[in-house]
Amino acid sequence: MIVTDIRIRIGGGETLQARLWDNPAARDLIDQLPLTLDFSDYGRQEVLAEPPGPLTMQGMPAGESAPAGTIGWYAPGRSVVLYYANVGRFTGIVRIGAMDGDLSGLQGWDSVRPVTIELAG
Repeated sequence: MIVTDIRIRIGGGETLQARLWDNPAARDLIDQLPLTLDFSDYGRQEVLAEPPGPLTMQGMPAGESAPAGTIGWYAPGRSVVLYYANVGRFTGIVRIGAMDGDLSGLQGWDSVRPVTIELAG
């Protein structure tokens, strides 16, 4: 499957418009959509959840930074990550997409929340 900037929706209270990029890890996530996952806050900088299957790191960089608005895969934790704050470069982080709009709805979670990720028509 060849993918170029696939539009998705991320819903967990408020809906964010987003896109996944054409890379091997993003294609693995697209193949699992739609998903509803239990996301939780980590470090007051991101929310994360583990999808049913891992995403490949083949053909991906060993690590990257994650600016606010990044959709990432953190391979060591097997987590899809929605970054609402800037995170410096770490081994295991790869960027698989980006979110558009106001990210404040992802901040301040004190419990696990179900979030749906689906293709946007």
